[in-house]
Amino acid sequence: MKASARLVVALDSHGNSVVRVLRSMTPLTLVPARRVGPVALVHLVSSVTAPLGGDSLSLTVEVGPGASLELRGVAATLLLPGSSGAASSSLVRFVVQGSVRYLPEPTVVTRRANHTAVVEAELDGHAELLMREVLVLGRVGEASGILSSSVRATRCGAPLLHQQLVVGDPLVDSSAAGLAGKRVVGSELVFDSAVRAADGGEWWSVVPLAAGGTLATALGDDVVTVTRVLDAI
Repeated sequence: MKASARLVVALDSHGNSVVRVLRSMTPLTLVPARRVGPVALVHLVSSVTAPLGGDSLSLTVEVGPGASLELRGVAATLLLPGSSGAASSSLVRFVVQGSVRYLPEPTVVTRRANHTAVVEAELDGHAELLMREVLVLGRVGEASGILSSSVRATRCGAPLLHQQLVVGDPLVDSSAAGLAGKRVVGSELVFDSAVRAADGGEWWSVVPLAAGGTLATALGDDVVTVTRVLDAI
């Protein structure tokens, strides 16, 4: 299956963030919870089981100057193998001149899954973007499949961050150089102008980025623990 969706939010003459384009394609279904207001709220719903092996999904999100968007998931994503044995892929591309909060639900990397996930973000000089990713290595009692997750972000063409995380190798995932045997890994990226100091604790860290913004990472044995840590940072 190949599918693409597009979402465009702009600021109107009354100072409201308005959904101007809402184009869905199964399984990428965009459901506006609030089309007009200071912040446009849209939910991303997987309308069929996806992605399966062989699927290729893409979502483009554009937010104009002064506009604000909160894009949320409604249920966990299961990365599943397909009958052909082919890998699956997803691409989320942000073009931001205003502000965006991207908060999908956790992604579960099931056994035999093989998925590549890419997030690309192009920000202008005053744009702000917050995005969170929580990965669960397998269902209960199940080994993890393979996932390569990448984030590439630029501001006015200059690089902000290029990061890749690969999970699914038991030796690496269990090592101290990997995930130290933890089953859940979460990250939260914030691209803004605020100045924050480096910080950290048991199984979590906050690292300022050289070109502005921060990267927070947390490891844990369950989603609730990791989410609480990210919420508190």
